[in-house]
Amino acid sequence: MSSAARLRRVCAAALATATVASVGGSIILSPNISSNDRGSGTVLEAVRSKINDPYANVPSRAVQESALIGASQANPLDILVVGGGATGCGVAFDAVTRGLRVGLVEREDFSSGTSSRSTKLIHGGVRYLEKAVFNLDYGQLKLVFHALEERKQVIENAPHLCHALPCMTPCFDWFEVVYYWAGLKMYDLVAGARLLHFSRYYSAKESIELFPTLAKKGNDRNLRGTVVYYDGQMNDSRVNVGLACSAALAGAAVLNHAEVISFLKDEATGRIIGARIRDNFSGKEFETYAKVVVNAAGPFCDSVRKLADKEATSMICPSSGVHIVLPDYYSPDGMGLIVPKTKDGRVVFMLPWLGRTVAGTTDSNTIITPLPEPHEDEIQFILDAISDYLSVKVRRTDVLSAWSGIRPLAVDPTAKSTESISRDHVVCEDYPGLVTITGGKWTTYRSMAEDAVDAAVKSGKLSPKNGSVTHNLRLMGGDGWEPSYFTVLAQQYVRMKRTHGGKVVPAIMDTAAAKHLSHAYGTLAERVAAIAQNEGLGKRLAHGYPFMEAEVAYCARNEYCESAVDFIARRSRLAFLDTDAAGRALPRVIEILAAEHMWDKSRKAQELQKAKEFLETFKSSKNAHFHDGKH
Repeated sequence: MSSAARLRRVCAAALATATVASVGGSIILSPNISSNDRGSGTVLEAVRSKINDPYANVPSRAVQESALIGASQANPLDILVVGGGATGCGVAFDAVTRGLRVGLVEREDFSSGTSSRSTKLIHGGVRYLEKAVFNLDYGQLKLVFHALEERKQVIENAPHLCHALPCMTPCFDWFEVVYYWAGLKMYDLVAGARLLHFSRYYSAKESIELFPTLAKKGNDRNLRGTVVYYDGQMNDSRVNVGLACSAALAGAAVLNHAEVISFLKDEATGRIIGARIRDNFSGKEFETYAKVVVNAAGPFCDSVRKLADKEATSMICPSSGVHIVLPDYYSPDGMGLIVPKTKDGRVVFMLPWLGRTVAGTTDSNTIITPLPEPHEDEIQFILDAISDYLSVKVRRTDVLSAWSGIRPLAVDPTAKSTESISRDHVVCEDYPGLVTITGGKWTTYRSMAEDAVDAAVKSGKLSPKNGSVTHNLRLMGGDGWEPSYFTVLAQQYVRMKRTHGGKVVPAIMDTAAAKHLSHAYGTLAERVAAIAQNEGLGKRLAHGYPFMEAEVAYCARNEYCESAVDFIARRSRLAFLDTDAAGRALPRVIEILAAEHMWDKSRKAQELQKAKEFLETFKSSKNAHFHDGKH
């Protein structure tokens, strides 16, 4: 197709989209207020007061396990969720806020799989809009409409953990300027009332001022300018943990490090009526009964289905996405870089994230494994791809961390590559009593959960007190939070630090520490600051990072942080930001957790070994085997 023809098609599609949005697109241009929300104001307020009670604490892990054991055949749970990722915790949160009796078990930790290894973007899918236009694919267009609707809601429901991020698309000829400008204006149009900010064009000079490391030439072509548009960014695992803890505060029995080893079936009908569960710390096994089991195990959903039916055919096509973390100087704070099509046709991006730069990604077939590792050629591909667009020398030695995540894509048998498989989700009940949800993406976790609970209600003939209320329900720490909240911490708290000699000395709650606590914990940050001040745990865990000792104690008490890896990977993000810094912080993290959980010497040694093995799967420049050639 010629450039002129492609441009005509974009313009025609923009007009068509405008027509849909103005004539038949009222769904897009108005907030999604469900019929349930209109009649459930009192229910919503009651749930909000539970989640946002400043004196409330999540039930202990022992209490949660007892609640699951207490779900007998005579008095079963309404729903048992298997899987503690974004979707699973979303299902538990949606179900419990409908007044249902809910349990959730997760084999490892909340967000230990794909949900902590995402791109950190909350997006509608610019690529999918392009495919929808050029393939005249209404299914892809609907996916974009829906994702953009959910995008803003995710940001509003966890404002301390999510924010709008401008993303710059470089253009090296005038056709690209017009093409990307028109396409991103269409993206704005499709977003309608859910628009974050308008996209706009910047000249080459303005672009370099905004993104100093951007190359002025690419493939012997001069930079003609950039088009900047907005998507959302998140701290993925902390949103996930927030979901789990919010569900627990609302009344769900959530238990991490607990694995389903078999299903319980009704002898007469064969319907699944519960599960046998093993506590992976104590080795203790117990049975939990439920009217419906929801399988939200992400990439592992097929293995859960095979516990019910050994002959079950696979539902997912696993795809590997590798990301690397680089120093902050690779990208300016507050501006990302996204190249929709590199010379080999792939997408590449660089985004500022928690004071560092995350770059990626790959999209290739993979095998399903609990701890996926990035291959060196994938890391090199990302480095090669971003070097074409940067003026800074891109070096392998700058890689602070690299990780791989497995996307559980819903299978389309006719698809030739994983990129052409829709990221839409699938909900099905192919075995009585077992509802499976798979596919989808982080952005749409809330509506995916709603669909799964709807299916579970139908399957188990359940009687919820109200419909879904999660559309307008903030997670813990989010209600009442403002961007200026960090000033309260900076002005009212000090960090009391214990010296090597055992003496406790005061230090200021500096802006970096206060902002970090505010964004990580929202309005609950004062609890962490109080621990830092009153218990002498105000020291930083790693040089150059704001994470504090007090956070380890707080997370052990209030966020089901049960292991060293739980903290360095999911409660803080140190393992993802800087693998070697995480390794250096480990001894102190284990020391604090041991005091909180009363670990013996053997358990402490076991935790150190497990954490070191975990960090070895993050291929930083120091623990990777490579030959430093061009990089």
